[in-house]
Amino acid sequence: MLSLLLAQAPAAQPPTTQPAAPQPPAAPAQAAANRPPVSAEEAAVDAVKENLLAPPPGVSKEAYNEFMTLKWTRLDAGEWTEIVTYYAVQWGARIGLALIVFYIAWTLAGWASMAVDRTLGRLKFDATLTKFLSRLVRWLVLLLAGLMCLSYFGVQTTSFAALIGAAGLAVGLAFQGTLSNFAAGAMLLLFRPFKVGDAVNVAGQTGVIDEISIFTTAMDTFDHKRIIIPNGEIFGAVIENITYHSYRRCDGDVGVSYSADIDQTRAVLEQVAASIEGVYPGKDPAVVLMGLGASSVDWSVRVWAPTADFLTIKQRLLREIKVRLDGEGIEIPFPQMDVHIDQPNAA
Repeated sequence: MLSLLLAQAPAAQPPTTQPAAPQPPAAPAQAAANRPPVSAEEAAVDAVKENLLAPPPGVSKEAYNEFMTLKWTRLDAGEWTEIVTYYAVQWGARIGLALIVFYIAWTLAGWASMAVDRTLGRLKFDATLTKFLSRLVRWLVLLLAGLMCLSYFGVQTTSFAALIGAAGLAVGLAFQGTLSNFAAGAMLLLFRPFKVGDAVNVAGQTGVIDEISIFTTAMDTFDHKRIIIPNGEIFGAVIENITYHSYRRCDGDVGVSYSADIDQTRAVLEQVAASIEGVYPGKDPAVVLMGLGASSVDWSVRVWAPTADFLTIKQRLLREIKVRLDGEGIEIPFPQMDVHIDQPNAA
């Protein structure tokens, strides 16, 4: 009976699995949202690539791909003619126009450079600054022409401007000290606080200026040593131009003994000032009582000397002061100290 029931029971059906319903494709807006952002430079490059790699009109995409992959034997004469004619017309015209523009820009750059050089020469600008500005104008004109030529080939020049700006920032940070000297040199050449041949005292150095370049200034000291100073240190410091004026005051300072008569001393020193030869004629000499020092009565004999003869007049003045005071018996004391020793009374 059990076997009969088992025979009549329906066979167990295997479990059936329902196939997964296909997912609908993502909406275009959602796909665009999931796409990583593209920068302006990448978008410009993609546009140029798409423009360059597009097949010419009248040529199938398959033939164009075979041409670009160097499978030229598979192209017939008609396809060859279409491709070569297209590029000859499109790119040949652009290349020719770019060459014409660059030739015109090259000529204009030369004219502009010569115009700047002549104009600054008439204004008696420094030769170094004139040469630098003329070259700068020339290269700026050529740079603008190069950007115009690139625009003819579909290249976005805004990306180049950003690249040039970033490169300029990097160069500026790397050469900060050098650019500081360059800017200071341009200011020195423009405002000219001193010129070649002037005797100056600047940045702790005293000497005669021998050369002013765009980055450094060279001077020779009075004992004939060459000193090279960065322009940044000069322009940021106090500049004393010793030979700027055509004449200078020459002071002869001297101290006389307290026992000397003041009126007699003044009269002698006035005679000394009047007897010096080669002084500047437009200024009168003067004798000034400077003060009562610890060991002497201090006087200053002041005459005016041409700048070129300053040291000579200085030597004459000091010599004459010493000779005349000695001749009049007026003592020139040296610093001295009187020491008094008090001894206790002996017991």
